[in-house]
Amino acid sequence: MGRFLPPDHTAGDERTVGGYAAVHGRPAAIDGSDGASYSLDILVDATEDAAEPFAAYIVFLRWRRIGPQGVEGHLETEYLAWGETAAEAATRAGALTLDAAREELERSLAQHRPPTERRWYDVMRDPDPA
Repeated sequence: MGRFLPPDHTAGDERTVGGYAAVHGRPAAIDGSDGASYSLDILVDATEDAAEPFAAYIVFLRWRRIGPQGVEGHLETEYLAWGETAAEAATRAGALTLDAAREELERSLAQHRPPTERRWYDVMRDPDPA
């Protein structure tokens, strides 16, 4: 069940991925061109590069449209930021604007989109889907 948390605009710049989470106390959510809603968060992996031992990327959680509320899938970006510590890499990735994050989502969608450009609701209306 949701609850209202008043935003703390002193916590950061809500136009960035990390700032939005700090200001609102929850991850940002955006809509994709596929009609689905996505929450996004920053994850960090250890690399095998001694100069940049940690790398951060964004994971987009796709929310179910039909049926009970829940996550039905996800997409991930390539590495977007690196650092000497996990926190440094996450902070650098968190500086990405929400507009840039949306562009990353669209890039991920384009890479994983099925060959047809028809959306599910258009296919559903078509009596002859072939």
